Amino acid sequence: MKRIVSVWLPSQATDRLERLADWCLRYTPWCAVDDGNGTGCGGLWLDITGCAHLWGGEKALLGDLLTRLGRQGVRARAGIADTPGAAWAWARFGDIDHPCLPSGGQRQILSGLAIRALRLPAAIVAGLGRMGLRTIGDLDTVPRAGLTARFGEVVLHRLDQAHGREDEPIAPRRPVAAHRAERAFAEPIVRAEDMAAGIRDLLARLCADLQLRDLGLRRLDVAAFRLDATVQHLVVGTSRPTRDPRHLFHLLDDPLRRLDAGFGIEMLRLSALDVETVTVRQTHLADGSVPKSGDALTRTIDRLENRLGFGRVHRYALRQSHLPERAVRRVGPGAAATGAVWPEDCRPLRLFDCPETVEAVAPLPDAPPLMFRWRRQIHRITHAEGPERLSAEWWRQRQADRDYYRVEDEAGRRFWLYREEPCDNETSPRWFLHGIFP
Repeated sequence: MKRIVSVWLPSQATDRLERLADWCLRYTPWCAVDDGNGTGCGGLWLDITGCAHLWGGEKALLGDLLTRLGRQGVRARAGIADTPGAAWAWARFGDIDHPCLPSGGQRQILSGLAIRALRLPAAIVAGLGRMGLRTIGDLDTVPRAGLTARFGEVVLHRLDQAHGREDEPIAPRRPVAAHRAERAFAEPIVRAEDMAAGIRDLLARLCADLQLRDLGLRRLDVAAFRLDATVQHLVVGTSRPTRDPRHLFHLLDDPLRRLDAGFGIEMLRLSALDVETVTVRQTHLADGSVPKSGDALTRTIDRLENRLGFGRVHRYALRQSHLPERAVRRVGPGAAATGAVWPEDCRPLRLFDCPETVEAVAPLPDAPPLMFRWRRQIHRITHAEGPERLSAEWWRQRQADRDYYRVEDEAGRRFWLYREEPCDNETSPRWFLHGIFP
């Protein structure tokens, strides 16, 4: 049986509700913001199904939640029931001394509450009042078809949600990680050494759990629940799935230095947000080597990505195209190889995104140039190789063929030029500089 907590937080802004929802993750990973559906009674949703026993029962969990909120000066009321609708109604209109509705008994208890407890618009509540219907129990005395014909489906929709005849899913504010480890401290910790020790212990537990399932994580979230009802998140990622706790702790080294413990941290939670299957590599028995989750290059890439930002480290992969600007694309450092083979012909190390127009002089239309001017500077060519003709794919929009030349000027600088053959045989050919050799 599901058990839902509705927390009523009057006069709280939306951004404050979002921060409090993150802080309530210490009780359950299934937390969401309740905007009040236009009723002005916003708050929080907590799905505590299977979590209450960790806090000594539902009443103890609710008492701890309200006490901690009270210490922060947050005025709140809460209710627990089998359905979100019943919990919402009891938190705002129920008995504050008995916040936990018994499982399966909300229908009889809710019957005495005002119709406003069903989260109905004010106009509909006023219309029902003019008919003499003022409590939830009064709705059971009226034919359902008549209510639908006069007020629409919203009245019965809310009534069925409160009684559990219609499901009302709650979408969590943050994705719920299937693999996580957490630790609550008897006394709030402040020292960096204590936080590091707690994270090391949780990393060992989390990685051991992943190893049992042949999994490795790609993104790790460290949530630090502070004493002031706020949560700080540290997120690191890896280019390949890993379950090496020492490597993951090294990635957290810099973020941990920026972590502000405030008046103390009550709980730490590590969540594997993205996981993938780990392919175990065979090791040599002769040297007694131990399999590792990544080599030195992978570890270096992980450090660069977490320091510079995800998506800023990449490598180049080949793509099937004859045109140089289309033949290469950027991919992630851990992307699988495409199987394409780099061309054997010499290519410049520096390739321009857009070829630059140059003025060139050639003795014959099909001969290499003798000189060219680029960026107001004249380059006299002493040596040239080519041409190498490259054409665009036939299924693309028709483009002119290109004749590429590798040329060297008097100063020893080497360039990659090409002549663009016109498609109409009437326009003069144009010259472009596409790259520079080292």
